[in-house]
Amino acid sequence: MSHTHTHTQTSMFPVFLSAGDGNAKMSSVYINNTHGMDDDDFYDKNLALFEEEMDTRPKVSSLLNRLANYTNLTQGAREHEEAESIGEKRKSPQMGTFMGVYLPCLQNIFGVILFLRLTWVVGTAGVLQALCIVFICCCCTLLTAISMSAIATNGVVPAGGSYFMISRSLGPEFGGAVGLCFYLGTTFAGAMYILGAIEILLMYIAPKAAIFVSIGPDGEGAAMLNNMRVYGSIFLLLMALLVFVGVKYVNKLASVFLACVIISILSIYTGALVSAFSPPVFPVCMLGNRTLSGHILRDSPCAKTVLLKEPPGPATTLWLQFCEGRDLNASCDDYFFHSNVSEIHGIPGLASGVITENIWSAYLSKGDVLEKGGLPAPSHAHPPTNRQPYVFADITTSFTLLVGIFFPSVTGIMAGSNRSGDLRDAQRSIPIGTILAILTTSLVYLSCVVLFGACVEGVVLRDKFGDSVQGNLVVGTLAWPSPWVIVIGSFFSTCGAGLQSLTGAPRLLQAIAKDNIIPFLRVFGHGKANGEPTWALLLTAVIAELGILIASLDLVAPILSMFFLMCYLFVNLACALQTLLRTPNWRPRFSYYHWALSFLGMIICLALMFISSWYYAIVAIVIAGMIYKYIEYHGAEKEWGDGIRGLSLSAARYALLRLEEGPPHTKNWRPQLLVLLKLDEDAHIKSPRLLTFASQLKAGKGLTIVGTVITGNFLSSYGEALAAEQVGIVLSMDKEKVKGFCQCIVANKTREGISHMIQSSGLGGMRHNTVVMGWPLAWRQSEDPQSWKTFINTVRVTTAAHLALLVPKNISLFPSNSEPCTDGYIDVWWIVHDGGMLMLLPFLLRQHKVWRKCAMRIFTVAQLEDNSIQMKKDLATFLYHLRIEADVEVVEMHNSDISAYTYERTLMMEQRSQMLRQMRLSKSDREKEVLRSQARYRVPAVNQGPVQSTSSKPGPGTEDGGMSASEHRRVHMTWTKERTMQYRATHSGCSTPEGFRDMLSIRPDHSNVRRMHTAVKLNEVIVNKSHDARLVLLNMPGPPRNQAGDENYMEFLEVLTEGLERVLLVRGGGSEVITIYS
Repeated sequence: MSHTHTHTQTSMFPVFLSAGDGNAKMSSVYINNTHGMDDDDFYDKNLALFEEEMDTRPKVSSLLNRLANYTNLTQGAREHEEAESIGEKRKSPQMGTFMGVYLPCLQNIFGVILFLRLTWVVGTAGVLQALCIVFICCCCTLLTAISMSAIATNGVVPAGGSYFMISRSLGPEFGGAVGLCFYLGTTFAGAMYILGAIEILLMYIAPKAAIFVSIGPDGEGAAMLNNMRVYGSIFLLLMALLVFVGVKYVNKLASVFLACVIISILSIYTGALVSAFSPPVFPVCMLGNRTLSGHILRDSPCAKTVLLKEPPGPATTLWLQFCEGRDLNASCDDYFFHSNVSEIHGIPGLASGVITENIWSAYLSKGDVLEKGGLPAPSHAHPPTNRQPYVFADITTSFTLLVGIFFPSVTGIMAGSNRSGDLRDAQRSIPIGTILAILTTSLVYLSCVVLFGACVEGVVLRDKFGDSVQGNLVVGTLAWPSPWVIVIGSFFSTCGAGLQSLTGAPRLLQAIAKDNIIPFLRVFGHGKANGEPTWALLLTAVIAELGILIASLDLVAPILSMFFLMCYLFVNLACALQTLLRTPNWRPRFSYYHWALSFLGMIICLALMFISSWYYAIVAIVIAGMIYKYIEYHGAEKEWGDGIRGLSLSAARYALLRLEEGPPHTKNWRPQLLVLLKLDEDAHIKSPRLLTFASQLKAGKGLTIVGTVITGNFLSSYGEALAAEQVGIVLSMDKEKVKGFCQCIVANKTREGISHMIQSSGLGGMRHNTVVMGWPLAWRQSEDPQSWKTFINTVRVTTAAHLALLVPKNISLFPSNSEPCTDGYIDVWWIVHDGGMLMLLPFLLRQHKVWRKCAMRIFTVAQLEDNSIQMKKDLATFLYHLRIEADVEVVEMHNSDISAYTYERTLMMEQRSQMLRQMRLSKSDREKEVLRSQARYRVPAVNQGPVQSTSSKPGPGTEDGGMSASEHRRVHMTWTKERTMQYRATHSGCSTPEGFRDMLSIRPDHSNVRRMHTAVKLNEVIVNKSHDARLVLLNMPGPPRNQAGDENYMEFLEVLTEGLERVLLVRGGGSEVITIYS
């Protein structure tokens, strides 16, 4: 018989390999069918294993073809696809770090406070405390920029900047609350810049343009506020019209405004250096130690009397202010009478050593006179009145107040991230540009604090509006060559900053409105035909007008400080939470961040809020909280529990219901495992390494359900199931440090139990999305086909349930938790794209100490028609955007001829299947014969009903072989040797040489040959490239739709993974699990 077998095989192959034979047509189908391809050959021979699912799981090459435009990916972010498909094709963004991030950040950070208030802050707080204020504020923005850089480089950030980053990192509630805070902050910043511009205009450029003029000194403050309101409203209207007409004009003017800022700052530094050699002449008139206003004196001398030869007498302007007449014997103010008039230098210069006087603080209450220490003054002096020409403090100052007023001068760090859509490489430019801009501005501020303290007299520094230096801008007195450089420069820069705020704020509001998370803002999502936010601009102008009606720069600054601090606080919170939760999607390309830095930034933000103004801080928090709750509870029910347990139950229920609301976003997808285990007779786990693998994959995060099926009746086996759960599973889970739940199901058949478990495990949104099961060992040698049939059925069930499936092969060779891999590779063979599981799994495994030192390699297969060089480039770009470090290789598989070896493997497989089928068929016939004989001889049969029902369904789908083991034994007892021989002669086709030869002469099925060809070819290249890999991840082809080919499917998988030590077969659940977006 063996001789015949060999002869048949050797004589068979020439038949198929010969082109001149009568079977030429057949050979052309199997060997090298380059012409006349039928439908089955549409997908090339190399990927025939995967062809039935190509519509849902495309080839990697076809996926990479779509990578030129990343918004076309199936990776989520549909809103960006729709937004970009509306208009014409955009030009590719070309802005680099310097032009796109660094300069816009500089322009937004440097602003009105530097020119109008920094000298006053230095004079009031002293150099040391001023340095402290600047340092705290700059630390706050630097830490926030580090957190922002991490968020901004965690994927592609579309245009939308800070709001997009926060809302996508912390969800719509936080996103809406912070987005509106940021919007309000930007709007009030616009109001502050306009007020600053008006202050420069009315104080230093055109004081005579004031509409309201007070008659007495009491009404000066009120008149000034009214002037600010009128002019501010006019400026706001003009700016809003300019923004409405066209943003392009604002953008064109931006570079001019930036030049103004830089020239102004350079003039300050130049003036400070020049003052060391020739200080500018700005005399300050002092009466005793009190500062006199230069507005009153004008051109008159700083003296009580003056020698004159003719009338009107010796009296000066100063004399007339303090005395009741021109005569020398007139009645005068007591302080004036006892004090000397002196003149000091307003700008002593860098070499004067005045910094020693300015190093300590000099806080004042409202109405106090500016006094210079070290000058003689009468001990018993009457308090001054505002009718006298002194320089008075207009508000009560304190350290906390100065923090609130100064903080807006360090805001503007989001300017770069807001332009993310225009940057060539946002992930590189945003961190570098923003952090460099913050370091530059921090250096400028700190150096300016020291320079002001070292060059300018203390009373002049504390003089907010420059009254003592004849109404000059204080910082202008230091500037070189003229104070007008600073006055004009600061005026234009504040106007520019106001325009930028009025441009940015409406766009932010429009983005929030378009997200539709706050229903009553929906109307502000609409705009002009070109997308300009008209309605949002209108609302912005109205809110900015409220800020202008406050009319005081010092009162508006703390308001916008609150909103910006709130925004920065949430940016830090977003980064800290993402880092601590270790979400799989959190893979920032910017690596110099840490959750501790984010928490520190958050604490500083919170502290600054309450330091600068505790009541504003509470108002800002309440506003943010109300928006948060409004978004959260919009249309939702509240649930009140009782006590701590009630609170816990309510929180758990609330969380589960929130999870239930919809399928998780791609970013939040992580494998929630259902691990299927097999127990032995003693209720111990047969493959404990499956649990080890699960613990390595999860690293203690997410959901893990460990399940097993016990065959039997639930009523009688319930105790056994409980024991198996406690002894077998729970102890093993504790040992392997798997945090999760266990589930033991009792079912009549294993297959049904597994199906029920896959359907019903989990609760609400806490359900598994991935099934882990072992490979059926020695399935070829097993007499009972049910082990591999259960395996294939489970594969089918997971596919039907849209769950991912992981099958570790040779699980006993996988490393334990105490055996970390010191080197080596995790190889990914990405053959078809089924949701990105193959990319995500190595990343998750490498979070665990066992796999941490393994490098990652990704191989993909290129066909004859694919451009493998372009594929490699596209794949490398794709991985760059996924923030995954891996070596990339494209393996070329050409359409080679189907080898004789492949043909022989297919033939052996089919012959084996045929023999097994014959044997099963004969067994079924035997059972029928027994039943007939039992009926004839009236032998009482045990469990006859079930046997009949089972035997009535012969074939590959029969469960448990049709009968129990005891029934088999009973059947064999009644079967004689003669009857067996007679039965085999009449029923079995294999018993005669002719029948056996018929079976050997079968022609292999066309599709089986092609599938075997795929398996052999893929196995060759995988073994060639990955023979030394620590772990090989591979797409698992689906089982055949026709269940008759199940044995062949197992054979294909065996051939595909032959010669590989550790293999993880991966089958996606049909949904995307990884995304390039933030």
